[in-house]
Amino acid sequence: MASKQVRVLLLNDMENLERTLFRLEQGFELQFRLGPTLQGRAVHVHTNYPLQGQAFDRHKFQPLQWVNPTEREDDSDKSCALSLQIAGSYQYYFGTREQERSGGGYFVVDPVLRVGADNHILPLDCITIQTYLSKCLGPLDEWPDRLRVSKETGYNMVHLTPLQTLGESRSCYSLADQLQLNPDFSTDGKSYSWSHVGELVEKIRKEWNMLCITDVVYNHTAANSPWIRKHPECGYNLVNSPHLKPAWVLDRALFHLNCAIASGHYTERGVPPNIQNHQQLNALRDILWQDVFPKVKLWEFFQVNVANTVEQFRNLIQSGAKSNERITEGKQHLMIVQDPQWQRFGNTVDMNSALENFVPNGSVEDCCNWLRRRLEETNGEQYKEVNHHMEQATNCIMGTVVYERLADHGPRLGPVTRKHPLLTWYFTFPFEESTLEKDLELMHQPEQSCHFLAFNGWVMGDDPLRNFAESGSNVYLRRELICWGDSVKLRYGNGPEDCPYLWAHMQKYSEITAKHFAGVRLDNCHSTPLHVAEFMLDAARCVRPDLYVVAELFTGSEELDNVFVTRLGISSLIREAMSAGDSHEEGRLVYRYGGEPVGAFVQPCLRPLVPSIAHAMFLDVTHDNECPIQIRSAYDSLPSSAIVSMACCATGSTRGYDELVPHQISVVSEERFYTKWNPKPSSSGEVSPQSGIIAGKLALNHLHQELAAKGFKQVFVDQVDVDIVAVTRHCPSSHQSVVAVCRTAFQNPKTHTYPNEVPPMCIPGKIEEVVLEARTVETCAGSYKKDQKSINGMPEFTVDVKEHIQLKDSSIVRQAGVTSRGPSEFVQEIVFECLTPGSVIVFRVSLDPKAQELVGVLRSHLVQFRSHFSAGSQPNPSAPEILQKPLTEIMSHLTLSDMNVLLFRCDSEEKEDGGGCYEIPSWNPLKYAGLQGLVSVMADIRPHNDLGHPFCGNLRQGDWMLEYVSNRLTARVGALGEVGRWFQAMFDLLKHIPRYLIPCYFDAIVVGAYTTALDVVFSKMSSFVQDGSSFVKLLALGSVQMCGVGRFPALPPLCPTLYHVPYRLSSVTKQREQCCVSMAAGLPHFSAGIFRCWGRDTFIALRGLLLITGRHLEARNIILAFAGTLRHGLIPNLLGEGISPRYNCRDAVWWWLQCVQDYCNLVPNGTDILQCPVNRMYPTDDSKPQPLGTSEQPLFAIIQEAMGCHMQGIEFRERNAGPQIDRNMRDEGFNIVAKVNPDTGFVYGGNRFNCGTWMDKMGESERARNKGLPATPRDGSAVEIVGLCKSTVRWLVEIHQNGLYPYAAVTIWRDEINTTTLSVSYKDWNDKIQASFEKMFYVSLNPEDINETHPELVHKRGIYKDSYGASSPWCDYQLRPNFPIAMVVAPELFTVDKAWGALEVAEKKLLGTLGMKTLDPDDMVYSGVYDNSLDNDNYNLAKGFNYHQGPEWLWPVGYFLRAKLHFAKKLGKETYDRTVFLVKNVLSRHYVHLERSPWRGLPELTNENGQYCSFSCETQAWSIAAILEVLYDL
Repeated sequence: MASKQVRVLLLNDMENLERTLFRLEQGFELQFRLGPTLQGRAVHVHTNYPLQGQAFDRHKFQPLQWVNPTEREDDSDKSCALSLQIAGSYQYYFGTREQERSGGGYFVVDPVLRVGADNHILPLDCITIQTYLSKCLGPLDEWPDRLRVSKETGYNMVHLTPLQTLGESRSCYSLADQLQLNPDFSTDGKSYSWSHVGELVEKIRKEWNMLCITDVVYNHTAANSPWIRKHPECGYNLVNSPHLKPAWVLDRALFHLNCAIASGHYTERGVPPNIQNHQQLNALRDILWQDVFPKVKLWEFFQVNVANTVEQFRNLIQSGAKSNERITEGKQHLMIVQDPQWQRFGNTVDMNSALENFVPNGSVEDCCNWLRRRLEETNGEQYKEVNHHMEQATNCIMGTVVYERLADHGPRLGPVTRKHPLLTWYFTFPFEESTLEKDLELMHQPEQSCHFLAFNGWVMGDDPLRNFAESGSNVYLRRELICWGDSVKLRYGNGPEDCPYLWAHMQKYSEITAKHFAGVRLDNCHSTPLHVAEFMLDAARCVRPDLYVVAELFTGSEELDNVFVTRLGISSLIREAMSAGDSHEEGRLVYRYGGEPVGAFVQPCLRPLVPSIAHAMFLDVTHDNECPIQIRSAYDSLPSSAIVSMACCATGSTRGYDELVPHQISVVSEERFYTKWNPKPSSSGEVSPQSGIIAGKLALNHLHQELAAKGFKQVFVDQVDVDIVAVTRHCPSSHQSVVAVCRTAFQNPKTHTYPNEVPPMCIPGKIEEVVLEARTVETCAGSYKKDQKSINGMPEFTVDVKEHIQLKDSSIVRQAGVTSRGPSEFVQEIVFECLTPGSVIVFRVSLDPKAQELVGVLRSHLVQFRSHFSAGSQPNPSAPEILQKPLTEIMSHLTLSDMNVLLFRCDSEEKEDGGGCYEIPSWNPLKYAGLQGLVSVMADIRPHNDLGHPFCGNLRQGDWMLEYVSNRLTARVGALGEVGRWFQAMFDLLKHIPRYLIPCYFDAIVVGAYTTALDVVFSKMSSFVQDGSSFVKLLALGSVQMCGVGRFPALPPLCPTLYHVPYRLSSVTKQREQCCVSMAAGLPHFSAGIFRCWGRDTFIALRGLLLITGRHLEARNIILAFAGTLRHGLIPNLLGEGISPRYNCRDAVWWWLQCVQDYCNLVPNGTDILQCPVNRMYPTDDSKPQPLGTSEQPLFAIIQEAMGCHMQGIEFRERNAGPQIDRNMRDEGFNIVAKVNPDTGFVYGGNRFNCGTWMDKMGESERARNKGLPATPRDGSAVEIVGLCKSTVRWLVEIHQNGLYPYAAVTIWRDEINTTTLSVSYKDWNDKIQASFEKMFYVSLNPEDINETHPELVHKRGIYKDSYGASSPWCDYQLRPNFPIAMVVAPELFTVDKAWGALEVAEKKLLGTLGMKTLDPDDMVYSGVYDNSLDNDNYNLAKGFNYHQGPEWLWPVGYFLRAKLHFAKKLGKETYDRTVFLVKNVLSRHYVHLERSPWRGLPELTNENGQYCSFSCETQAWSIAAILEVLYDL
């Protein structure tokens, strides 16, 4: 069973996608998910897709219910879904509490078409359609004989022009009555109705497996429609559209000019009835300007009656009237009001504006004179504007006359007569002719003027969304309309209430059509008001839900096309091969209108909903366009038709094309009937397979349908030479191809010289057969003569067709040699014998039999990942043993440290083992040696099928990447080696299939293995991860990414008596050694060697990456390993594998102690760790590293030693001090101090020459004179260390009380000679910090606060200091993101209101896109862009001195958000809800970054405003951990 197809639409605030096309199929699920801008907010999604059992109502929207599978932490998986079962166009919108609609769009669900007695599905891409002019079908009882031509030519859909009663012009699209069947279809003996038509259509559907569709014409009706005479309000007339009066007056004047020219009245002035040259045209132009325009004075419709207006104004002034508006400096302009009835001189003046502009500073007469002059100026401006309109009207009139009477490509109508007038009139005039003066009198008589109806037409380059007949458009006045003088434009208004009769009439028309036909073609779609077409199609879909809707649009813009397609639910847009100027363009259209590239990747069932182009109905030629034979040649009909038939979309033609009718079959003037089908024709009124290209078209139509039905959805178009196009259709499951080679003949071979030599072609694979070869050949049947009764084609041509023959029997191919491009790719070279212009040959190509077998076997092994691969698979009874087991079973034996090797490992990690990441020549090395390195690249390539990417090129060119993946793993022992052998066996199959298929199958193998590995990874983690959201799982992968075992042990050895310590045989010493997992600080810079493990980084990240992911044993081992390195009461910053550590940081030991506390609290029986033995590498501060087992102590003793050392006071000089351990530090910086203030309990230390906290940038620039000076010494009591210390002493009090820790106090020497001791209880220490903290650290809002020692340094109030007692006091007062750390680990130190206020300041000033600014942007030394390579004279910037002076670090944002959550809970539900929104909104940005990052991680830092920083680690342990901890808190 196929997996359910799910498409995900990400909603982003203020994103309006109404001009974006989203196409979906019935049975798909559409999921709406929240984009980063909406996560955390209360978002509602509404759609008018009907609920189950309800009818569709376009204006009825219902809310969708959100589902959050994890029901906690974040919104990454929160979605609401629609199961799509009904075809049509649907709208959605979304909003928030603050804004009802903040975005939206449409989606279109394709109809499902069914044919045959068994109602089998006809896929849209299978459609082959043929158009008929219904009036040329004759009586209804003769239709089957004429329509049978389509059946016998292999079409499965017929398009009929309207079947209704036609207007007097006899145009197929000028309908006199939309509800009545054309009486022409009845005979003397039989009258037919719609039910008879319906019976015939149903018979054709069931017995012929063909569907019928017809046109609907909503935009106009025939001028002689009886109902429009009764209901003139349904058109644009001079009563309901008085703005058309000037255009109507001009139209009547031109009519009378036409009569005068036709009668010879203007011959003497150079304009005879038969206009033949440009001199006569110039004379006509003069007559327009001298006789016509002055006579009708159209400007008067736009002008004001000056005398009347001035008199009215005078009366107002004299009566003392004043303007309502207060007179201001920017006076209101004089406002002219257009007369709603459009009478001459009917415009008026807004007297309020007149009074405001012409206030009486002088006499009343002066004011009136000023107004008079202004009105005369205004009238003059209107005169000029109307003159501009008349210039355009003149140009349009001249253009029409030139085209219709002078141009070679025009109809050359000859003399001006009543039948062939000078112009097409724009309005109906259903009255007796009279003089122009008498005509104009009728304009003032509503009962007559309501019948002067505007004709429809089209306007070149006009906005299709604008109604050119409405007020505001001057199209009719400027004569810009290319007018259909037989059809009145219909005036619907805004809704049924504006014209009830018209809406009801057209709704019934739509329902009749939908009742009897499977689909409709929207005629003149781009000019039909959208709201009208929506309404009518909604009515039609009520009758037939799976209505197939096609349209031809002339908007000139894909974006505008989408407006119509999305709003109306158009199923297919008509495209035309005749629009191509050459064969190259024709081939490009095939590629454009459907299919995916050959060798495309298999897309996942659940994937983003991406914009589509409209489904195409690609036609040889449309029925209302010029005949291809007249433009190209008869020889081109077959090859161009073959090119069209190979398109992966609906295709078709118009009746007459296949019979080679050498002229356009006019929708207006053609009255002959189509020919009937007769296999052995006996008259010119019949056709047979030998007529025209019918035999070739039959084969092409069958081929087109077969290709679509059997899944040949991949397309490749090759321009072999200027006239030859080869189109390949490929089936991605069977890997069979069909290749059509078509030699076009855009020019007649009789008059154009085509080269005799045709280039040979190479076709990959084995040619099974020639499906079809066909050539256009001449017959002896004589030349074409137009039949008077039947629409006949050219008898002098037919098609020589052979089907399903072997290559050796081909008359087009001379030879086919088999060559090999490699061990797995066989190519047949085709040399052509007789590929003449007008020829087509189609090959069916399979893979080489061995390759075909191996593909089938490969697919059978891929079924375990996705059932999609069962198609085309074949069992492999002799499969290697490793492939007989599911990969899940093999991978289940991998540890998470094995997974680090399988999935990750950056270049420096891999180089430790003597390897490196795979590098693609002329591109880039992969980010990881493991599968993630491949998957990150393929994730970018796959959605776009970017097969030209260097990655794909490398796969096609050789097996290097395959061997890299498998060899890297097979070189390892145990389960990893097993996985490597699985890859090796799969790749052995892959190596023997054609190279063009390798990228897609490599992708399938790697993605299958990768997703299986992820499932195994998560199954080995905590329930928080297993049950967590996608975001949680992505972050949890950071645990695997950062934690691994290198070639050399990174951690010092653990006590030999400790249980569950992993061991291995060393690849270097060949001795048994411990192989504990260690944590890299960041990739790629801190991943291997002595720079891999850092005490501070490890323990900031350990809770997030190991404890809450359930990796308790690894966490224990790391805690104990670092415990063994304790010296001077500190743990090392740089571990240096324990052999060469540096004890130069004051905070790492406190982070370590925090992790011991977290381990005890989070791990079941976690306090057991306190009794675990620790191997002391340094039993005394001065001892050298001791061998394993020399000295052991329980962990609680190590903790006690660390606490005691601090209370005693730590003071020492680093070993080997000098440039050998730090080339930048000054001598004083090597002196380490860490003590406890006896009055406050605060830990303090450091000096201005070293930096003992995480903000540890040491100056490096001699040029800028900052070398050896730390940018952020943070000496004194750093706020986060005070918080961590408070957390530790509080915890020690608790566990001592619970009997889990033997010490209640620390004992220190009171004097320098160590003779007396002092005991300081943990409770007293805890209480001192509690009592002192806010006094010393809080910067009060009160300027008079007595606790403030340096009020002159305060520049931000309501915050917490960054430190207390710094050697440079101003540093204490800098706003930095460190105090929230103390809030998280020791929230009891903070008063809720003060804490909240400080967090609000931090949010406003420090919160960035992904991280926290490390310094207040208001600070004078703030600089947000980190550039470690820059060396200049700027002390604050040189050599990256601003590392922690502005750039936005990620890990502090985790503590900031956790602090916000903690204190928000104490402030009530409303505050907490607001905070949850903030948290989710911030986290959503991390989720987006994580998803998009090829490293699948979060960076160390960004530059200001979230900009990328090239000097940052691309993924950092503590960044990932801190965000994961926020989600855990949520």
